This record gives sequence, C-alpha cells and structure tokens, in this order.
Amino acid sequence: MRPPTIRDVAERAGVSKSLVSLVLRGSPQVRPEKRDAVLRAVRDLGYRPNAAARSLSEQRTRTVGVLLSDLRNPWFVDLLDGLNSLLHDNGLNMLLADARLNRRAGQDPAGPLMDLGVDGVVVVGTLPEPAALGPVAARVPVVVAGAREPVPPGVDLVAGDDEQGVRLVTEHLIALGHRRIAHLAGYGAVGELRRRAFERTMREHGLADGALVEPGDMTEESGHRAAVRLLAAPHRPTAVIAVNDTAAVGALSAAEALGLRVPHDVSVTGYDNTGVSRLWHLWLTTVDQAGHEVGRRAARYLLDRFAGERGEGRVHLAVPTLQVRGTTGPPPEGVG
Repeated sequence: MRPPTIRDVAERAGVSKSLVSLVLRGSPQVRPEKRDAVLRAVRDLGYRPNAAARSLSEQRTRTVGVLLSDLRNPWFVDLLDGLNSLLHDNGLNMLLADARLNRRAGQDPAGPLMDLGVDGVVVVGTLPEPAALGPVAARVPVVVAGAREPVPPGVDLVAGDDEQGVRLVTEHLIALGHRRIAHLAGYGAVGELRRRAFERTMREHGLADGALVEPGDMTEESGHRAAVRLLAAPHRPTAVIAVNDTAAVGALSAAEALGLRVPHDVSVTGYDNTGVSRLWHLWLTTVDQAGHEVGRRAARYLLDRFAGERGEGRVHLAVPTLQVRGTTGPPPEGVG
C-alpha cells in the first residue's frame, strides 16, 4: 500500500494542494475551519510530509544545530527545554553535537552540523575558541547561549546576569550575619564574573578580609576537595558560595564528611537552580538564572535572523532570582 500524498490530503479535506501546504507550514492566512479540515485529514490518513522534498523546495533543512560545550552540565537541561519549545512551535528541529568530542577528534566543533546543512547554530556554553565561530556566522545565523566570552560580530549572545546573581546570594549570607565567607570559584568568563562579583560585594560591605576564594573546575569532585581544604582549617568560613549547584553538592558532602551540620555549622549555596538543588534531601539555596528564559530568548533571536534581522549582535542578560531553601541560616552562635 502506497503512503498517502499531499494530493490525498487535499481530496479528503476538500481543499487545494496549495492550501494544504500553507497549513503544514503553519501559515496564519488559513481560515480556522479549513485548517481543522486539513489537520483532520492528515490524522485520518496518517500523512507525513516528505522532509527531503520540502528541504529542496524551500532551500532549507528546517533544522538548528545545537553545539553543547559540556553534556554533563545540568543547567543546560532547562536552557535546551526553553530553546526547543520555541523552535518546535515554529516547525524547526534540533540537532545536538558535542563540541568537546568533536574537538578531541580533531574536527571543527561546528563542522558536522554545517555538513548536515543546518539553517542556524546555537552554541550552548563556552567554546575553547569562540573566534572559531566567525566562519560559521558568515554562512548561517549563530546565537551563543549561557556563556559570556566575546563573540564575533553579528553573533547574538544570551546569558544570565552572573554579577547580579552572585551579589544576591552574597548579600543574603551577609544579612544572616556571616562575615567570613568562601567562594568556590570556576573558570572562563562566567567563573571570572562570579568571582569578581563576590569579592566586590564583600568589599562594599567592609568584609574584604573575610572573603576567601578557592579555585576549581565546577565539578562535584572539585567542590568537595576545595570545601575540605576550607572547612578543615582552624578558622574556617561560616558560609560557602559555590560557583554552581554541582560544586555545591561536593561542598555538602565535604561538610558531612567533616561532621559539620548544614546550615547549623556552615551554610552552603549553589548557583543555577538545577533539578539537583530541588531534591528534598539537599534543598539547596541557589540562584535561578532563568535557564528556560535564556533558551527561549536564544531561539527568538535565531528566528529573528531567519526572518531577515540584520545588524550587530545583540546581548541579553536574564534577571536572576534568589531561591532560599534549607542550606542557609545564621552562623553558629558567637561566630561571625
């Protein structure tokens, strides 16, 4: 039995083939009753458009390449959900690629996506060499999401406001009475922005001498090691601000291993408001940097470029919010 064709759909719905095409492309120019008739015929017949033929006729693949810098980062889940929801609503599909794996194989990170003829590229997270996006941006629209490194001209950037987010969580701890606070730092532009914001906020409150910084790589293992060094010291901090939720989980395990109660002996905070932070046995105080909004805004900027938007790259920083949960409280009595 041959598969149904667009002609079969048109005959079943009692409309022309061109009107069926308009409905399948999501055109707003079709009257509701005609649209319903076409969609009903599509369901009844089990019709599926020929993607290859449509790509040839439209000279586009209706796919967006998404280049992930770190598949292990849980914050990207919310970002990708926001990105995909708007792309899907506009008839576009995502193709995911692992930038680090491609680089290890000696490939241009975006090369496989470009070989597949994607209509645009969204880079999620920090690439080792952002300048490598220049040749890609010369061929298709490119948006960078969740990173703060400089990007080539014409590339849009969407991220959270890291400085404001760290200020919120640092001032939360200061308001609770903490005076000796440590920051488990990260790397790249995001790590640098968060570290500087922590140090600046402590300095503005006259607490520069109580600001401690331990470098790390944003992993749970790194957070654990750094927190052990800090919390095992004779004059330990009363609060720890981790660069992300993953490092904060490491800090929580370090506190437990040292026999310290959270938040009674030490407060711990994360950053990103990932699903891990909302687990009841953790219930981590953290900063929500609006990952879903960042993803949707990245999709919107890409759609604008598809629609003919020109000019310099735009920058949008989503407004962060503080999520106070069970891992922060006043410092131990008699300790600042």
